[in-house]
Amino acid sequence: MSVTQQQVLDSLARIKSPRGVALTNANVLSAISAADGKVFFSINVDAAEARAWESVRAEAEAAVRAISGVTTVMVALTAERKPGAAPPPPPTPSRGTPGVQPVHAHKPPQGGQSPMARQSEIPGVAAVIAVASGKGGVGKSTTALNLALGLRDLGLKVGLLDADIYGPSVPRLTGLHEKPELDGERKMIPLRRFGLAIMSIGFLVEEETAMIWRGPMVMSAVTQMLRDVAWGSLDVLVVDMPPGTGDAQLTLAQNVPLKGAVIVSTPQDLSLIDARRGLAMFRKVNVPVLGIVENMSYFQCPHCGTKSDIFGHGGARHEAEKLGVPFLGEIPLHMAIRATSDAGNPVVDSEPDGPHAAIYRAIAGQVRDQLKGVIAAA
Repeated sequence: MSVTQQQVLDSLARIKSPRGVALTNANVLSAISAADGKVFFSINVDAAEARAWESVRAEAEAAVRAISGVTTVMVALTAERKPGAAPPPPPTPSRGTPGVQPVHAHKPPQGGQSPMARQSEIPGVAAVIAVASGKGGVGKSTTALNLALGLRDLGLKVGLLDADIYGPSVPRLTGLHEKPELDGERKMIPLRRFGLAIMSIGFLVEEETAMIWRGPMVMSAVTQMLRDVAWGSLDVLVVDMPPGTGDAQLTLAQNVPLKGAVIVSTPQDLSLIDARRGLAMFRKVNVPVLGIVENMSYFQCPHCGTKSDIFGHGGARHEAEKLGVPFLGEIPLHMAIRATSDAGNPVVDSEPDGPHAAIYRAIAGQVRDQLKGVIAAA
């Protein structure tokens, strides 16, 4: 049975705001997306009142999840203040609700606790690593998937999380388009292919859907895909990050103690400038940089084997040496890698004895070696 927006609104009408007003009358709800059992919306409040609204967000999520036919719920708490706007005056408490403070009285604890204090391990997952890039279009997702397969070939139990909220590529790269099911604890069960446990926001929305989400909703989505997925027992969870240095990267670093990050870049200067920023961000949040991969390092003609340095060559290796991080390897710009990726049959799995699979496995070996002591020896 299809879930309607009206059913969601009826459910939310029973939830009270911190001031005792029905949530549907509090003028805080965004537009509600309800289709194919998936419900997405946000609660938009003033930043000064965000802490008091967190329990309301949780109640709203639970109420919608209880609707028959709902399979997935994502409720984000968006806290912001208009430039120059002063916080609203505290309302007078109702005489009929003794002991209930006005929402404005809820203040975060003083002392400046580090955001990293919220980190906690994902049960059953030995190591979480991020594959990141400073800009889009450098082949990060293809590298993340083939790296995960390379780690699999080394005997590790591996998962892949596609955290690129705005441009999820993993459904196309893996050929997976099914919807994840829920287990008895209402956690999403990751899809499986190539011996990997795989989750992507792309499994929950249609490929053509534009993800017009503010930062807090992106952060909520990343948190849910980390915490509300039944990952089981994994040696390594590889996270394909969105490009840049924004909310998704910070959310991941603040949620789980990352064991390392792999930076993907092309050899050209523009890409290396952005890779530098990405590396600096991970260092700032105390995440070890496992190394830099130079993707599209050279073009190799599929007919004669001639190599051409279309984007230059060796820039990432030089950058790694300058910054004092490992250089993990060079991946060519080759038809076989592109064709197998587009077909949903990544090259490490479809051509396991080929030269490109060997390159990815060599990179995976270096990553595994740096994680020794964290993961069980293969």
